[in-house]
Amino acid sequence: MANVFGLSDVWQDGESEVRAARPAVGHAEGVDAVRLRLIDHHCHGVTTRDLDRVGFEALATESDQPPPAGCSVLDSRLGFAVRRWCAPLLGLSPHADGEAYLARRRELGAVEVNRRLLRAAEVDVYLLDTGFHGGDLLGPAEMACVAGAAAREIVRLETVAEELGEVTAEGFAEAYGERLAEATDHAVGVKSIMAYRYGLDFDPRRPAGREVIEAAGRWLRDGRPRIADPVLLRHLLWAGIDRGLPVQLHTGFGDPDLDLARSDPALLTGFLRATQDRGVPVMLLHCYPFHRKAGFLAQAFPHVYVDVGLALNHVGARAEAVFAESLELAPFHKVLYSSDAYGLAELHHLGPALFRRAFAVVTGAWVRDGHWSAGDATRAGELIGSGNARRVYGLA
Repeated sequence: MANVFGLSDVWQDGESEVRAARPAVGHAEGVDAVRLRLIDHHCHGVTTRDLDRVGFEALATESDQPPPAGCSVLDSRLGFAVRRWCAPLLGLSPHADGEAYLARRRELGAVEVNRRLLRAAEVDVYLLDTGFHGGDLLGPAEMACVAGAAAREIVRLETVAEELGEVTAEGFAEAYGERLAEATDHAVGVKSIMAYRYGLDFDPRRPAGREVIEAAGRWLRDGRPRIADPVLLRHLLWAGIDRGLPVQLHTGFGDPDLDLARSDPALLTGFLRATQDRGVPVMLLHCYPFHRKAGFLAQAFPHVYVDVGLALNHVGARAEAVFAESLELAPFHKVLYSSDAYGLAELHHLGPALFRRAFAVVTGAWVRDGHWSAGDATRAGELIGSGNARRVYGLA
């Protein structure tokens, strides 16, 4: 593996070299952090639409509300990080103001912006959740082409159920199992958004057949709205476990329709105990601000894995602190890189940039202070950056 501690000033954008000044970080034997290989084990596609200011800012926040008049979403850690790390790739100076950045983005067009930012991210493999507005974003094949990388699919359990054809309450469980098998034929994992639809304080037991029939009947009589019934959600989650692929679970912060207090991964303890003997990896996504609790769960349960994806982009310059906290308890063979980037190519670029920098700064300090050897840091980088994802998802 390449050296992971220094930072390079040069990215290849596919046709020309795009140079951006990058401040020096921790250094141990001159290793290049830009070369740290990454598999993004949870993200979404990018939009191909040319975005105006309103459209861009809507994708640069977890809020579903515009900022007050005269204010900007870019006045945030994420916004500052975009201007610092993405502006040079669009031919602007670092920290170019927001208006200049958005004007340059419109001038280049979405296709060119996506190509530059995704190519410069240098991610080996993207695992794409295609279950949320998937038709509006690049799918795995298109994403792979634009990024010059590989891409595989993660199937959202709730979306499969909501897209079922004609079904009866009595036939729901069987129809769902058959459709899930078809939908995941080429996928490498599944995902549940139980945290959004109900919360993680659910009954961990597999629901009985009669319970599923009654819940499916209520759902059908109500006109098949988005699934929020805890019995049906539990059935989908257990069906995901039965499928045998890694099961991703959203935890921690996210969109405003989520109740943060009920997205604490510690609430999953009963479910983790119930599934421990199944041998199916459970991937706790995002975790912030509960990432220390998630680290405990990863240490306590052999099938539990964690990341701090989504958080690193939003905390920007505080990424190093959050990343360091995520490594306090979780074994290094249980931590994975992800971005949870959605819509904006900037988020797909910031994820790797901030992760690589955080890894270099944090582990570089531990090496300099004698807590780790350079070999320890290299090994941890291999595992967290790509090795764990390659092993858990069965990637070649």
